[in-house]
Amino acid sequence: MAERDKTDGIADRALRVDVSAPRSLCDDGFRPYERYMLQLPLPDGEMLTQRRDILRGGRVAGVLPVDLTRERIVLLRQFRLTAHFANGNGDMIEIVAGRVDAGESETDAARRECIEEIGVAPDALVRLYSVLPTPGLTDELVTSFVGFVDSSRVVAHGGLASETEHIETLVVPLDNALDALRSGRIFNALTVSALQWLALNRGRLRELHDAAVKAGGMVQG
Repeated sequence: MAERDKTDGIADRALRVDVSAPRSLCDDGFRPYERYMLQLPLPDGEMLTQRRDILRGGRVAGVLPVDLTRERIVLLRQFRLTAHFANGNGDMIEIVAGRVDAGESETDAARRECIEEIGVAPDALVRLYSVLPTPGLTDELVTSFVGFVDSSRVVAHGGLASETEHIETLVVPLDNALDALRSGRIFNALTVSALQWLALNRGRLRELHDAAVKAGGMVQG
């Protein structure tokens, strides 16, 4: 067992693989859906052939909007068909999130999505972490932020009509949101991870806010 206890190697790493050109499985979907064949090298020197179908999701920015003055956060309620199929609770609790447009930075996308979905631009943003929510299915890479906002200016409903979005905004006390997390009432992965970060870093919010303001509106958390 000791030989396999390689604690200094706990990190994702690059691997040299041979990947085929993509074969399109859907030409008119919301995202490209493609099939690949790959040759994966094994530790014993052999090659493993795999066929993988993936949804090309691209880059996404997510934001947990926090109002330090009122000790509130802003969450969203939005219907997701996949959740409806998975557990019957399709009207999900979410954070602000959306695709990063071509030529746009994650920070600019985070600010834009706040305006589109809650009607308020953050006074300061702190970049937190990046995750692949479902790497077995999609290459979607989500970069999450905490954004400091005035929750009294949040609109009741957000979203773009051109994207057929209907979003209800919820301004809730921090304690209530964390209680919902602890009791397992939230299933959206971005929301769960953002609230877990909040639970761990609640005492640092003022420090992070002040550092971001001093830096001109953006820092790395």
